[in-house]
Amino acid sequence: MKKLEIIDLHVEVEGREILKGINLTIHPGKIHTIMGPNGSGKTTLANTLMGHPRYKITKGKIILDGIDITKKPTNERAKLGLFLSFQHPHEIPGLNITNFLRTAVNNNSEKPYSVIDFYNLLKQQMSELNIDPAFAKRNLNEGFSGGEKKRMEILQLVLLQPKYAVLDETDSGADVDAIKIISKAITNQVKKNLGVMLITHYNKIFNYIKPDEVSILMHGKIIKQGGYELAQIIEKDGFENLK
Repeated sequence: MKKLEIIDLHVEVEGREILKGINLTIHPGKIHTIMGPNGSGKTTLANTLMGHPRYKITKGKIILDGIDITKKPTNERAKLGLFLSFQHPHEIPGLNITNFLRTAVNNNSEKPYSVIDFYNLLKQQMSELNIDPAFAKRNLNEGFSGGEKKRMEILQLVLLQPKYAVLDETDSGADVDAIKIISKAITNQVKKNLGVMLITHYNKIFNYIKPDEVSILMHGKIIKQGGYELAQIIEKDGFENLK
């Protein structure tokens, strides 16, 4: 069965254990939301899934559609269909957006896009995400607002068409209009069978996206799981009252 499995995952950063036995499953065509206060281990989980070398797996496995990717490098995980949207996207001076995106897409495509065909595709997707077409000539995230950076991350998602997307606080730093646009794009991809791990500690994105599953991460452990109603409880009572 197609799924992204996280099995008894323990992770250390600089000798300190951050994740203490995480078990999660992300299904195609479903949104699994991970919620928790700051410092609970959400970003550690995201970076570990994508193979960041700073995060050391001391126990457990990550299985993508039956393939053990626990020890695979980031580029191989991406080739197998895993995508990470950063909580704080970096500005990269000198890296033209169009050249970057065309190289990334062609690297994952059986038939590479020509310059003209890719430009037409890019222009269409930028329009749907309400990104100024002039941004195609700019450098990646350089001088962008928080919302512009987050829309640029979702643009990469839409173009790369991964199997599973880990979205680390896609809503943070984005205004209401940007969240609406981002949420619509994510929902459209989920309808195409994308499996999503949506990491957040806010509830405002749930005005536009309804998760299928919700897991609460605190102090490196999943302490509670449920459906959308669990997110509503968090909105009302916060995290500290959970048992």
